[in-house]
Amino acid sequence: MDALWLALAFLLGLVARHLGVPALVGYLGAGFVLNALGQHSSQLLDEVAHAGVLLLLFSVGLKLRLKSLIRPDVWGGGGLHLMLSASALGLALWAGLALPWNQALFLALALGFSSTVLAAKVLEEKAELRAFHGRLAIGILIIQDLAALAMMAVAGAAAPTPWALLVLGMPLLRPAVVKVLDWSGHDELLVLFGLALALVVGGSGFERIGLSSELGALLFGALLAAHPRAMELSRSLWSLKEVLLVGFFLQIGLLGWPTSTVIGGAVLLVLLLPLKAGLFFFILIAFRLRARTAFLTALALASYSEFALIAVKFMVGDGQLSADWLVLLALTIALSFVVAAPFNRFAHDLYERMETWLSRFERAERHPDEQPVSLGKTQILILGMGHAGTAAYDFLKKRQNVPEAHKVRLVSGIDSDMVKVERHIHEGRRVVYADAEDPGFWHRLHLEGIKAVILAMPDPEAKRIATEQLRQHGFKGLIGAVSSYPDEEKALKAAGADMTFLAYNEVGVGLAEHVWEALETRAGQAVETAPA
Repeated sequence: MDALWLALAFLLGLVARHLGVPALVGYLGAGFVLNALGQHSSQLLDEVAHAGVLLLLFSVGLKLRLKSLIRPDVWGGGGLHLMLSASALGLALWAGLALPWNQALFLALALGFSSTVLAAKVLEEKAELRAFHGRLAIGILIIQDLAALAMMAVAGAAAPTPWALLVLGMPLLRPAVVKVLDWSGHDELLVLFGLALALVVGGSGFERIGLSSELGALLFGALLAAHPRAMELSRSLWSLKEVLLVGFFLQIGLLGWPTSTVIGGAVLLVLLLPLKAGLFFFILIAFRLRARTAFLTALALASYSEFALIAVKFMVGDGQLSADWLVLLALTIALSFVVAAPFNRFAHDLYERMETWLSRFERAERHPDEQPVSLGKTQILILGMGHAGTAAYDFLKKRQNVPEAHKVRLVSGIDSDMVKVERHIHEGRRVVYADAEDPGFWHRLHLEGIKAVILAMPDPEAKRIATEQLRQHGFKGLIGAVSSYPDEEKALKAAGADMTFLAYNEVGVGLAEHVWEALETRAGQAVETAPA
């Protein structure tokens, strides 16, 4: 039977991918098909699904800086949205369904949460977890998760033990955790270390002290977020996490086959998603964010949360609600994923179409993180300061010191990862924080004086968008881009790039040049030392 589940998940995931929507939509569909065939969830599937969620949140934690949670736009925006949406929806449930006010408020709060799993997955797929709107969305989700824990504790579902106070001492564990990470090397021990930290220490450990295992996995990931090997650890867990998460999406579909009444209720709740996203948009605009940031963040949060299932499951178990509510929420959450996933996939294109209208709501005063970018007298601009971008920057800076070389007045880099920006500034490089996929960024950027742009971002779509934006804004200089595959190379040249370099080809050529030079040097030394 497990073989049937795997085969069906693969088949429908493949169909979804072929139709241009995320594969997770196919996994949700596979769960409902299995339920219609009389299948039910099993303990093994529950454990697989739970492990997948813990690994996802651990990976999110590895890319998170906890100090970002204390920003007003995070706790203020998340808290205000939850309060307003819960008040309005709770009143509607109380008046429309004649539910007791405490049950109506509980359900409204549960529906006010957004899916951490979906948001983290779509942001990760687009390499936007560390972009400003990605960090903002994850910060708000953490605030919501903390509120969900408090709500379940009040309902008697998760009462922390006195040992929960030990969580306050987590920073003291960091030196020991970092030392074990360094000892783990780069192979299977690194994967086992990540699994142990996410599932055992963070997951089971937090459950034993009465706290959420999801919160534990996320916080232990955040404990290592500033470590140089955090990204390596995240990449080592990526494939395993993706496979285990299939179980989570199957599990939602297997919760029950809905009746016509339940389907109608779920559709009605899904129709409220634009209102949920719109409320997020206007709240974030009030916090001086630009329309693009508010729009992308709101779209990432336009879903219902798996936490709603966890919370309502306790109420069903206590007899406060009928089991139909659990099936209703399962279908609602699944449909919200089906709707939100493709919209998030095309979020940037949607904003470009709506930019003129949405930008009207922006406030004159801007958020500190969204001030205009100043590049001074930059002549060569590098977009994406990862390994390739850093190597290009350092090479160009060295060329300035070669007397016979044409002088390069100034080289600057741009990256949407604040952690990278801070590290480069500390190391003496001139790097500024900005998101090259942001159309507003190109409107605010002065291109006068820039002679060449190097595109070194990892995401092919980001490089294509940057190339198109440069040409649309009248840039006549050179555009060079690093590419990974020949089809990516063609797309970049079609967008306006002057030259592209296949990364693996250039690595091979560079290595061969160094070996050739070393051989010539040795041969020259041998001639000089040979007896006359």
